[in-house]
Amino acid sequence: MNKLISIEEAIDKIKDGDVLMIGGFLSVGAPLTLIDKLVEKGTKNLTLICNDSGFVDSGVGKLVVNKQFSKVIASHIGTNKETGRQMMAGETEVILTPQGTLAEQVRCACYGLGGFLTRTGVGTAVQEGKDVIEVDGVKYLLEKPLHADFALIFAQKADKYGNLVYHGAAQNFNSVMAGAATTTIVEVLEYSEEALNPDVAETPGVFVDYIVKRGA
Repeated sequence: MNKLISIEEAIDKIKDGDVLMIGGFLSVGAPLTLIDKLVEKGTKNLTLICNDSGFVDSGVGKLVVNKQFSKVIASHIGTNKETGRQMMAGETEVILTPQGTLAEQVRCACYGLGGFLTRTGVGTAVQEGKDVIEVDGVKYLLEKPLHADFALIFAQKADKYGNLVYHGAAQNFNSVMAGAATTTIVEVLEYSEEALNPDVAETPGVFVDYIVKRGA
């Protein structure tokens, strides 16, 4: 299968009501071109799973400002005042999740695990509605996997098979999200018809469905 497609083809696959995982950390390592095209299309009633909600003028924050999410699951929203405003006004459901817990929930989905136990959040608002399991006299929260319809991620380079290489900290949530969605679309700066050295590739192509070349 030819995984290299146009950005228009990629965004047309996303429909109203879909659940999206979007890589990045305060826009670093975010698939900025895919995000901008999704803003342009205006797809609505989406659920966002992301480390943060970006800034009002950058990254996933543009989608927030455009009111394209009905739910946001993130570890913090403090850099985007519009997310907070929508939350307080009851316009968007916002679920704040400790960053380590969020990462592990995504990882569980990636590796087919049923969930994990953590002490983070025990006895706080984070505990509400969750199962509390006691092990050797210690209470833990059962945190379940987070799955998505689409993962929109960013990488420095991809080969035609979808094997990916990242640049430094831009890897952040991208690599683990690649395997946690039904369909993964990666935006890359560089594309190669030649296979990457498997010792170099940080995400195997089996996790990647489609590739979009930035600027193509």
